[in-house]
Amino acid sequence: MKRPGRLGKIPGPGIRVAAAFAGPQPGRARSALALLRRAAGSEAVWLGAAAALGASGGRSARRAALRGLGSVAIVTAVSRTLVNPAARRPRPLLRPRPAAERPLAASLPASPLASAAAFACGVALESPRHGLAVLPFAAGLAHLRGRGSLGHRGRVAAGVVVGVGAALLTCRWWPVKPEAAAAAAPPRRPAPALPDGKGLHLVVNPSSGVAWSKDTAEALRTLLPEASITVFEPGDDLVALLDEAAGRALADGGALGVCGGDGTVNAGSATAARHHVPLAVFPGGTFNHFAADLGNQSLEDVARAIRAGEAVTADVGRASSPAATAAPGAPGPGGAEQQLFLNTFSIGVYSELVHARERLEKRIGKWPALTVGLAKVLATGSPLSVVINGRRRSIWLLFAGNGIYHPAGFAPTYRTQLDDGLLDVRAVDAGTPLARTRLLLAVLSGTLHSSRVLTTAQVRRLELEVLEGEPHFAYDGEVTDATYRRLVLDKLPKAITLYRPADQEQWLR
Repeated sequence: MKRPGRLGKIPGPGIRVAAAFAGPQPGRARSALALLRRAAGSEAVWLGAAAALGASGGRSARRAALRGLGSVAIVTAVSRTLVNPAARRPRPLLRPRPAAERPLAASLPASPLASAAAFACGVALESPRHGLAVLPFAAGLAHLRGRGSLGHRGRVAAGVVVGVGAALLTCRWWPVKPEAAAAAAPPRRPAPALPDGKGLHLVVNPSSGVAWSKDTAEALRTLLPEASITVFEPGDDLVALLDEAAGRALADGGALGVCGGDGTVNAGSATAARHHVPLAVFPGGTFNHFAADLGNQSLEDVARAIRAGEAVTADVGRASSPAATAAPGAPGPGGAEQQLFLNTFSIGVYSELVHARERLEKRIGKWPALTVGLAKVLATGSPLSVVINGRRRSIWLLFAGNGIYHPAGFAPTYRTQLDDGLLDVRAVDAGTPLARTRLLLAVLSGTLHSSRVLTTAQVRRLELEVLEGEPHFAYDGEVTDATYRRLVLDKLPKAITLYRPADQEQWLR
């Protein structure tokens, strides 16, 4: 008796399901199924899925969507550029087809599965909750497009391995942020408990990026009905508003509050340090870097801490002229002696690089945007000749973080402690041979943290003098031209008290 071929075997459950889709269908159903298969095979479907995911959630959902897209991009790049065309082979068919209809394009094993696994795994790495939500969607698309491959366990396994590997590879350039990465910032410090917000004087800056609306105002007034809220208007003096609010808070035995981006929070922290009042930071900007590190991710988080009187301490970074004698919070370069910073200080092309990256990262992802922005600023910028702690160097940029930033390398993202007393200094050397090329290659390969073009140090004090080049200084993202070229960078230890709920050590991003 003739032994049955592969197609003559008794089909398993997976093949029976796929055969149901492959078998005769009514005309309209067949057309709809073909349309779905074409959509499932297009890379644009993952762009749409990422957009929907990013729009449906907050910060963690947007990060998960970007990592998912990056994972699919790696699969696509490998499939289109590295797979040897000589390795083409026809995919197993559920039913015979004419030779002209058989797929001939070279692809990764079960490439629809690889893309689906890459997207789902990339999302899950950043946010397991969102990963579980997108898994059925990704599996359905993979089934519609790659149903002919589902009967072969080897191809299924290969597709899943390739997709998961691509997602894990993104961690080389963009390490996963720990779920509990909010700064622990011990020791805790008691602050005035303000039931219903009585004694809180809050200044809101809608121009920072917050969608200030009647709903936002109503939410704040519901959470803290006794708080005094002042909305910054065009033409107002923000520093004057903050000074007035801090003075009233001091008289009431209360606290100063700010709602806005990092620039607004910077001004609020300087004011709070000058008046010695606690500060409540409501996330209201585009990126909210400091609020994210502090752990205040919602209006409810901050309001809960204010009502309970729960707070932590934080250091403040300071850039000043060597002879500075001004009080904390005095205006900075461009007319005075010193400038405080909560997040970062930088010189060189760093601020231009950050702005270029932020313009692109929502469209193409963080690391592709970083690479494109870096190539652009290196092509158009010029290195600085500086003296750092008495040593002359030529640098592209110098970054100093208020506290130790993670990950190591070129794109610091978050802190786990806000009062460690240290400056996290990173400088990119322009004096080594082929410095630009080596810098780009190190960024692309994810090896910048071990490259000779990057110098890192954790110090308590740093002396800096700009000898040649335009000294554009940036403090918490705000760029200014200095009227002097010598600076001392140091810290004001535990200079401000910040409201934060006691249970925020367990919060999830």
